[in-house]
Amino acid sequence: MQIDWFPLWLSLRVAAVSTILSFCIGLALAYILANRTFRGKELLDAAVTLPLVLPPTVLGYYLLVAFGRESILGRLHETVFGSPLVFTAEAAVVAAIFHSAPLLIKSARAALESVDHTYEQAGRTLGASELRLFFEVSLPLAWRSILAATALAFARALGDFGVTIMIAGNIPHRTQTVAVAIYDAVEAGNGQTARVLVLVISAVTLLILTLANRLGSGFLPTRQGVR
Repeated sequence: MQIDWFPLWLSLRVAAVSTILSFCIGLALAYILANRTFRGKELLDAAVTLPLVLPPTVLGYYLLVAFGRESILGRLHETVFGSPLVFTAEAAVVAAIFHSAPLLIKSARAALESVDHTYEQAGRTLGASELRLFFEVSLPLAWRSILAATALAFARALGDFGVTIMIAGNIPHRTQTVAVAIYDAVEAGNGQTARVLVLVISAVTLLILTLANRLGSGFLPTRQGVR
């Protein structure tokens, strides 16, 4: 039996790229939600949470409409890059970001809110800027929890199906991720291929979750003191 490993490699690449982008975007949003008070904060928090509770196909439909060729974002992408976004590997990355970033944002916000803010207050009395406080005080105190959340976001991006198939489709050797390939194999009656891919993706995800658990159980100073 010859297994086509392209869907697995594509899923790993998509998950890696989307996690890097989700980390950069998500950390900024988590910091804003954890440390700023402004009008519309609750709405922003609800918008961040929405992809976690919406059915993946509904989220995928929103993205398909938002990035379709007739939309403003779709036309902008085609103008800049010379090709449509939908039904490409880049669309799979977009799907993975919207599917996994909310988990990272919510977890990173909780981690930033849990650190002992007396360290930050001490830094302010010494004249440190907010940006310096974030990178030299808040982030080092919460980094293990944030890395754990990043690992979970990677695992979530790796296993996405509903959002990906809506906006990226199921094109072999182009947009077919491992979750879509498993579905395709089952539909075609190719149980052996489906079982191999299921076992491999389960093993990879188990390793990621084990790493996330080890990171998440690390030292984290809190307002209540040192545990």
